[in-house]
Amino acid sequence: GKGSFAKVKKAKNKNTQEVVAVKILQKKKMSQEDTNAMHTEIEILKQMDHPNIVKLLDVFEDEKYLCLVMELMTGGELFDLIIEKEQFSELEAREATRSLIDAIGYCHSRGICHRDIKPENLLLQSKELGLSSLKLADFGLARLLDEKTMLKTMCGSPGYVAPEVLEEKPYGKQCDCWSIGVVTYILLSGIPPFFADDNVQLFEQIIACKYDFTDENWTSVSTEAKDFIAR
Repeated sequence: GKGSFAKVKKAKNKNTQEVVAVKILQKKKMSQEDTNAMHTEIEILKQMDHPNIVKLLDVFEDEKYLCLVMELMTGGELFDLIIEKEQFSELEAREATRSLIDAIGYCHSRGICHRDIKPENLLLQSKELGLSSLKLADFGLARLLDEKTMLKTMCGSPGYVAPEVLEEKPYGKQCDCWSIGVVTYILLSGIPPFFADDNVQLFEQIIACKYDFTDENWTSVSTEAKDFIAR
């Protein structure tokens, strides 16, 4: 795949024969802000060693390029699977949500707040393994916090961002928990909890916490699952 200053290629380690993904960043196309953000992401990824987080295996850098050697994920994004399936069973949604909670719990135990949890940043190791191989990726907005530190930057993806972030209040790792609830809602119903024609209306809904379980897709979903989302 390609981005504005990055492309990803499949490669093989000549010594171990391991097949990996290499994210190649062209340094001349990166702003200083991009460079700083990437180095922050690398430092955070170096600390990560969890079965539900995409692994950073190595980093190479020269005058022109910065290369991140990553664990290969061939199953695509959870987002694509949601489009394909539209709605998941409660058992399937529970499996995906448990993997996500395990990954975020691991991050939080190390003082790391992800800040951009969404189906596009949840990858499947393979299509054959499906949801059982779900892994968290893209730590570009992640930050390292101690017990007393709060964040203030408004960031994240519109439909998944927590109310306290939109209100520009100091916030902590709990913003990730809100995003997990949004992802779980989508898995169980096939629709987002908040939807509007523009971001102004969308953010008003999120701040007011205006969502419901009235769609017909919720009729077969258990009270326990709804209670989990409502937390």
